[in-house]
Amino acid sequence: MSIKIRIRKRLSRSFTLEMEFETSGDSTGACLGILGVSGSGKSMTLKCIAGIETPDEGFISINGRTLFDSAKKINLKPQARQVGYLFQNYALFPRMTALENIIAGLSGKGTGPEKKRKALDRIHQFGLDGLENRCPALLSGGQQQRVALARMLIREPEAILLDEPFSALDSGLREQMQILTLELLENRSDVILVTHSRDEVFKLCDELLIMDGGRALKKGKTREVFHSPGTIAAARLTGCKNISPIKRIGQREILALRWGLLLRTAVPVGEGIGHVGIRAHDFVPAENETYNRIPIALIRRSEEPFEEVVIFTNAAAGPKEKNELWWKYSKYLNYHGITDLFIPPESLILLEADDARQELQ
Repeated sequence: MSIKIRIRKRLSRSFTLEMEFETSGDSTGACLGILGVSGSGKSMTLKCIAGIETPDEGFISINGRTLFDSAKKINLKPQARQVGYLFQNYALFPRMTALENIIAGLSGKGTGPEKKRKALDRIHQFGLDGLENRCPALLSGGQQQRVALARMLIREPEAILLDEPFSALDSGLREQMQILTLELLENRSDVILVTHSRDEVFKLCDELLIMDGGRALKKGKTREVFHSPGTIAAARLTGCKNISPIKRIGQREILALRWGLLLRTAVPVGEGIGHVGIRAHDFVPAENETYNRIPIALIRRSEEPFEEVVIFTNAAAGPKEKNELWWKYSKYLNYHGITDLFIPPESLILLEADDARQELQ
């Protein structure tokens, strides 16, 4: 059980989508998250799988069934692909009730009474009892999303594509709908979630593909990709705020050039490593450590709902090395008097250089 894709589609003179990946198709119901900034080609990838857009060339299959093959001139219509697609705006029919929208997902399958019975079962499953006769304009954002999910799933698709489904919801409702979606899609394989939220993909997806500029940068188990993103672009997309070019001093020792900071690493530094990353949450107050220690020169401090954000420089660095670093910690920890921070060697993220656009000066 898997989705295989290898496609190329030119979208403009300066942008070409070139995607190649395969989902694990794990019977336990693994979900693949595609993480990237706006304009990186995430939604276009889903549209090509669903048949809404046609690649210039390539191949797409689901569970061994070919949906698109430019060489063999195969291009199934969207209705024949057995793919469920949840759009960002849900794409409900505005003049249809919630029940009618769900029944619309059963076009051509069974009699009228059978369709209504199946749709009412979905109404109950999705907690929409009492709302079946309301049109979308009279439903909340979360209710609209549940109707759209019900309409998608009632067709029993082989693959499910979710295109930033929580982006239009407020934070409280977003968390509720994430939990509901996890429950509804539990034990289903071949689910792809497109998002620009690293928190969302970390919470919902077993596997992660990081995308940038129309290409896949990194794919693997979600937690492994966050722990070792590999490249500067992937590190940034997974939320790493502190990145510096390095000079290799020894097998396990580097100089972070932006901060004038000598660092000891947990693993040998390969020849292809050109940068180091430190996540803002990985600094800890220094105790007796004599290495990976950095004295704080405070620039500013700000408070978030549950965290303190400290922006600082290396107090021991020279004028050209006083570049900002970010430190985040729980606001319930009393760290206001801390003067020195420690960076555990295992927290250092060793990064290859991407192309010239990603290089840090």
